[in-house]
Amino acid sequence: METARDLTDDAFLEAFLSCRLPPAAFNHRNHLRVAWIHLQRFPLDQAIERTCAGIAQYATHLGAPGRYHRTITEALVRLMAHAGASDSLHTFDEFLAHAPAFSGDCRALVAAYYSPAKLNRPEARLFFLSPDRLPLPS
Repeated sequence: METARDLTDDAFLEAFLSCRLPPAAFNHRNHLRVAWIHLQRFPLDQAIERTCAGIAQYATHLGAPGRYHRTITEALVRLMAHAGASDSLHTFDEFLAHAPAFSGDCRALVAAYYSPAKLNRPEARLFFLSPDRLPLPS
């Protein structure tokens, strides 16, 4: 049986955006892959909007809109861009090998920039909030 990892980037993105991936594919690695594909294809602001909209849509499709967190998602896309995710010379797996911190706990990555209190604010799930510890890299 073919998994999300077996799909080409085009097929994966199309299946994700049309909500045809199985619920088990709604995971951190695949969120990163969606962001990486968008960063490969679009300027940062468009990549952020497309990634956030796609993940929010998929969470709603699965009946779990509360699993989507706008501030964490946007912060991670910005951090991925800063770490070189838009470099077209590298595959997604090569990017993860170059920046292994993204494969771990996403909250730990953003903890240098955001306090738990700010991330736990209800509006942080719906809107991007600026960091309260350190500015995100530009």
